[in-house]
Amino acid sequence: MSALVSHEAPITESRGESAVRTILVVDDSRAQLRVLSASLTRQGYQVIEAGSGGEALACLEIDDVDLILSDWMMPGMDGLELCQALRDLQRDTYTYFILLTSKTEKGAVAQGLDVGADDFLNKPPNPEELRARIAAGDRILRMERELQEKNRLVSTTLAEISALYESLDRDLIEARKMQQSLVRERFRDFGTAQLSLLLKPCGHVGGDLVGFFKAGPNKVAVYSIDVSGHGIASALLTARLASYLSDGAPEQNIALVRDTDGTYVSRPPHEVAILLNDLMLEEMQSDLYCTLLLGCIDLETGRVDLTQCGHPNPAILHADGTMEYVGEGGLPIGLIPDADYDQFTVHLSPGDRLFFYSDGFTECENDAGVQLEEDGLERLVMQNADLDGGDFFEALVWDLDMFCGSQDFGDDLSGTMIEFQPQPK
Repeated sequence: MSALVSHEAPITESRGESAVRTILVVDDSRAQLRVLSASLTRQGYQVIEAGSGGEALACLEIDDVDLILSDWMMPGMDGLELCQALRDLQRDTYTYFILLTSKTEKGAVAQGLDVGADDFLNKPPNPEELRARIAAGDRILRMERELQEKNRLVSTTLAEISALYESLDRDLIEARKMQQSLVRERFRDFGTAQLSLLLKPCGHVGGDLVGFFKAGPNKVAVYSIDVSGHGIASALLTARLASYLSDGAPEQNIALVRDTDGTYVSRPPHEVAILLNDLMLEEMQSDLYCTLLLGCIDLETGRVDLTQCGHPNPAILHADGTMEYVGEGGLPIGLIPDADYDQFTVHLSPGDRLFFYSDGFTECENDAGVQLEEDGLERLVMQNADLDGGDFFEALVWDLDMFCGSQDFGDDLSGTMIEFQPQPK
């Protein structure tokens, strides 16, 4: 086994960055081996010689070979078996294989192709034809290695994207936990009324928010907010809005004002809407907007003062088993400067329930693209009207999922339910 090396640049046509630099020549004829080696060396290739298939395999364990030029008929391991053994090796790069043969039968050529040979040359090879066949192999190897490099870059990029996605996914999971923590209580019993809340983003985080806070003696305020969109930006805006309606910091709650005795009482709901609209347009300066439903409930009388700002119509589930939608829509928050907001009042009788919900319910679509709408929501609500609190919302979401069929929820789901149950006098 020996190697002949030339440091001259290969002179094959338009080689540029040649893919073929090292050629392994395999032939049991010492004379033929020398002739081929000398010719290839003059062309500027690094040449490795092997006198048998076994020697060639030994060379492949040591050297990086771009192309093999092998005689077909050799004692021991012939060229066909060498080609098969080469293809069985686990190599990172492809090696081009040319068989030298005196066989011209179509069956022999097919046999060579079957085991992985790339090209064939008649013995003895014509120098010009040899140059052309090596040049063809060079083009194929360049394409193969360019593709391999592109695949490597794609794999590296995908790995980086996957790592970034996993990092982002972990952050979003934590963000979801933080957003869910904004609704610290999902149920509160006020004695004369029970309040239940639902918050279910369609993604990791969403743009819906529900909550409540004390609004003076025997009064509680309940709100439902739906920020446009349901991604990270929407979630950040809901967190900002939650800080203005905090139950734990009444001095920062814009829905509360200090009374003459130092206690905090509710501001009229429509005034709260005006303040929030100014805040979103002047301070937050966001392209997002939100809908709002805010109600202040008297826990003794059942009176509820409401402002509706583009949010779906609230519903009253009467104690007699009927359901009624109330409200007239109104303008969203954060769209129009100096917008005016109306206020209206409803009265809950003992056993009545007041239901706020986001448009994730009514605009939910089934497999046929049909939305649930108010009539469908009423049907689902009445199916579960005998359930209370969290059981009601769990059953409602279950039935909504059944309505969707194979479709995922397209928007966040949120809701509040307050049941008025005053003590008999």
